[in-house]
Amino acid sequence: MDAITVGQFELVYNAFSFAIAVMGAATIFFFLGRSQVAAPYKTAITVTGLVTLIAAYHYVRIFSSWEASYTVLAGQVTATGVKFNDAYRYVDWLLTVPLLLIELILVMRLPQAETVAKGTKLGLLAVLMVVLGYPGEISGLSGTRWLWWSLAMIPFLLIVFDLFVGLKKSIASQPQSVRGLVSAARWLTVVSWCFYPVVFVFPMIGFTGSAATTAVQIGYTVADIVAKAVFGVLVYMIAVRKSGADVDTAVLAPGRKLAADAHA
Repeated sequence: MDAITVGQFELVYNAFSFAIAVMGAATIFFFLGRSQVAAPYKTAITVTGLVTLIAAYHYVRIFSSWEASYTVLAGQVTATGVKFNDAYRYVDWLLTVPLLLIELILVMRLPQAETVAKGTKLGLLAVLMVVLGYPGEISGLSGTRWLWWSLAMIPFLLIVFDLFVGLKKSIASQPQSVRGLVSAARWLTVVSWCFYPVVFVFPMIGFTGSAATTAVQIGYTVADIVAKAVFGVLVYMIAVRKSGADVDTAVLAPGRKLAADAHA
């Protein structure tokens, strides 16, 4: 383990603690919020809650691993010899990254065939992206890291392309009141996900030793909070607005039918 300062240790320690609190609070909010949305959107909110629940669990494990790797005594940080386990992040991403894309597809309430096709395609690409990134993450060789980073960027770019081109018509079919939110959720997904490949290359562009360790852990944590908790709030807002739009449509429909009958 790299020698780190007390300030670096506490910065990462507090970031992990904050992430646990955010993911835990978000999970409770989303599960309780299911009662505020119509039945067709409850599955999307359930998936949203599962994403933050899985993340909260893994951040507890990451936090414990960080504590086990270092000892703080008399103003000095000493490595214990226990290796910090980066695998917890990748196990988390292997589960949550596909679910993040699926929850966006579900809340859009597309036709069933389109939902299955897009959910399957994006979910598999997300899994492939995470799997390709892991060998590079655990390597200390710059060339190896660049190789696996490049390979992982292929499914990443395919996902981005599909979000902006493949979902363009689907967004246009959404109720007017939620199109802006759906577009914002799409943008937030892409922007927050761009944090990950950037953070990945920190050790290859000048960050070394404890500076690299600190920058990577803080960067990934910030990206996780935005991509999961903040994104989940957007998905919840879309579900609430679409639930209201569905009710308005149901209320207005009989009146429209009566007007049509009168003209007939």
